[in-house]
This record gives sequence, C-alpha cells and structure tokens, in this order.
Amino acid sequence: MALTEHHEATVLPALQQATHATLHALAVRLEGLGLTASEQNVLAAFSGGRARTVGELAAATGTKASTLTSVLDRLERKGHAAREVDFSDRRSVIISLTPAGQRASEAVLSAMISLEQSALAGLGKQQLAGFFAVTAALTRGSR
Repeated sequence: MALTEHHEATVLPALQQATHATLHALAVRLEGLGLTASEQNVLAAFSGGRARTVGELAAATGTKASTLTSVLDRLERKGHAAREVDFSDRRSVIISLTPAGQRASEAVLSAMISLEQSALAGLGKQQLAGFFAVTAALTRGSR
C-alpha cells in the first residue's frame, strides 16, 4: 500500500520507535563505557580497527562531517581516539583508535551483534531484504 493511500506516516514513526528502543537497549548493555549513542555509532564505524578520515566516518555513520567534530572531540578527551594530519593530503585528518578506543569499539560491535541476533532471530531473508529496501529508499529520499 502506498503511503499516499494511507494518508498518514507510519514507516517513520515505527522506525523512530525501533531506533529509540535499540539505542536504549545498547545503552543498558554498554552503560559501563559512558558513551553517548553518537559516540557508539562512530566507534562501530571502526570495525577492523583501521584508521579513517573524517569523510569516511561521516559516510559510514550518516552524519555530517561538521557534526562529527564534537563527537570526535569527546572521544579524544575520553582517550578513545587520536587525530593526525594526513600527510598525503594535508587538508585531511586521519582518526585512529587508541588501545582503549579499540576495546570500546569491540564492545560496541559485540553488543550490536548480540542485540541484532536476538532481536532478528525469527526473521527470514526476505523480511530482512524488505527492511533494507525500505531503509535504502528512505536514505535516497532524504538527500
């Protein structure tokens, strides 16, 4: 059924509700780390532990590069991240994780995987494909 036939938004409120519930569940699982949802999101983008540019992090997290500045400032103050100039392109900054940041990143990813596995255990491949189709359409439509 098309949204215009329905005359009310139903997908976005459901997505927002799921997002808030998921963020709460992650906060409970990760409460000992003292990380905000934005910090968790950035740390999750470091899977594999390789350094990233601000642009890569912005793309991976769906966040504007200018918005990342305060998140990266906090992660740096907490001892999780370090910035350095990219000597191949002095306009770019490379963000890397400290050993504490790598441990926090692994904890965030582990919590996300665990939550996702338990929450989605009863869903089939087609249902997950439908979810990804909806989120991709919303992402494209929001640009």
